[in-house]
Amino acid sequence: MDAGLIGLGGMGTGLAKSLLRAGHRLTVFNRTRSRAEALQANGAIVGATVAETCRSGIVLTMVADDSALESQVFGDGGILASLPRGGVHISCSTISIALSDRLTAAHSGAGQEFVSCPVFGRPEAAEAGRLAVVAAGPAQVVNRCKPLFESFGPKLLVVGEKPSLANVVKLSGNFLIASVLESLSEALAFARKSGVDPAVLTDFLTSTLFDAPVYKIYGGLIVAGNYDNVGFALPLGLKDIRLVMQAAESQSVPMPIASVIRDRFLTAIARGNANKDWSALGLIAMEDAGIPRTAGKS
Repeated sequence: MDAGLIGLGGMGTGLAKSLLRAGHRLTVFNRTRSRAEALQANGAIVGATVAETCRSGIVLTMVADDSALESQVFGDGGILASLPRGGVHISCSTISIALSDRLTAAHSGAGQEFVSCPVFGRPEAAEAGRLAVVAAGPAQVVNRCKPLFESFGPKLLVVGEKPSLANVVKLSGNFLIASVLESLSEALAFARKSGVDPAVLTDFLTSTLFDAPVYKIYGGLIVAGNYDNVGFALPLGLKDIRLVMQAAESQSVPMPIASVIRDRFLTAIARGNANKDWSALGLIAMEDAGIPRTAGKS
């Protein structure tokens, strides 16, 4: 297929490489042009503007937050003004339910289609085509775009025709990941201070009771203490917890654990860790337990 991609951070670059490897013709755009130019060796075409990147009639976006996506869609020469009638905007970003609904209405009013397609996985999984993908939007449009989604990974869930349903799934999943981060951090701090090797404990638990990728990946990151290897930054984790809490409040759904996790992210950032991976909740649990930072790596 012929498509454009806007947003080339770690995840966007990974998506681009997977799309190109699958044989799709891809035009890429990023405000820092060098990131787009770096993909020319993979076969990408560098778009000079958002409008040029929308020329094929299908454009994917992978940006950090609501504000970044709004600037790309609604700004002068943005996606809304640049896509042709019948064109498709596929948002892969983790955004609010409210913005997803607003984008659905705006694109419909312009005679365009909007599909929400958030993904689960870190940048290395995006590059390797191992993401879990959630899509929602008009059935005929989702079916048309399936070859793009299937480039991202082996698991695709089509959750319905209302695009924001995919954002509900994404926010629910990220809330659960954050819950795992906090509970793992507390358990490993307890084990370490009690004299149990956290690496041994993690290996045992993730090969028995908790034999799941999220425990294996993040348990390993917390044990290693390599929080400077950022796959998903702490402020983005805080942003996602705030989004799920806002959406839950609008539905009168209490989420007390989410409130605790929000405060843990705030604590981590207040202690100077804003540039670290969100698995740095492990560092906060150790600090609270009085364990020296030098004990954080094994």
